[in-house]
Amino acid sequence: MSGWRLALRAQPSLRIDARELQPAVLARLARAEVERVALRQGSSEIALAELFDIEPIEGSMSTALVIEGDLSRFDCVGWSMTDGELQVQGSVGDCAGAAMAGGRITIEGDAADLTGCAMRGGWLDVRGDVGDLAASALPGEMDGMRGGTFVLRGNAGARLADRMRRGSVVLFGDAGDFLASRMVAGTLALGGRCGVHPGWGMRRGSIVFAGPVPAVAPTFVPLQSDADVFWQLLARDLARFGGPFATLAQRRVRRLAGDLAVLGKGELLIPE
Repeated sequence: MSGWRLALRAQPSLRIDARELQPAVLARLARAEVERVALRQGSSEIALAELFDIEPIEGSMSTALVIEGDLSRFDCVGWSMTDGELQVQGSVGDCAGAAMAGGRITIEGDAADLTGCAMRGGWLDVRGDVGDLAASALPGEMDGMRGGTFVLRGNAGARLADRMRRGSVVLFGDAGDFLASRMVAGTLALGGRCGVHPGWGMRRGSIVFAGPVPAVAPTFVPLQSDADVFWQLLARDLARFGGPFATLAQRRVRRLAGDLAVLGKGELLIPE
């Protein structure tokens, strides 16, 4: 098994479906086989060697795949990935890391809409911004993110973690409107600001506001119960990400329950 490095030659004229770029699968192939891997481009297919310069990663015994270049016209990068490590040294298109179940994906640039949607496991790290509906549900499905860890170093668009059911989302920057709307379970930690209606329609789950306190709907009410032990466990787990989360364990927390317009068992955690 060996790793591969792909260097994009030029931007394709049409959008590319890149779901075949699986580190664990490509690691089992010889160079000639890798060059013949076909990617969908509209109604036709195009061989990998027509798009990229392909080189093995010297001395690598891992299932690593490194892709260099602007992949903003490449959708579904890391789709349903189960193993290995995928590094993208540039930006990507829609649905990056969608339905991911294992392994690790690192994106050095931005990602478009539906990043990490229906994610089931693994580790997804985006160093730039993401579009709308990240960590949400795939079109036509009821469940959003179902597991794994999703770290966003930049900003996120609207409806981040919509219908989120399980897993952790850590956002260092700002989020758009309807943050964690219709959340079912899981944990979302926000380091920056968010738009209107955070937690709208959430039934369970936790949202941690490590940055500015947002405007909260009247369907969230204060909780007086003691949650110091739970808060210390959660705060110390989030502290490993650093930045705005590093000092959470030294701060007391205020809890709000809601959204009482629905099941009402979710919580907003506001450190003070």
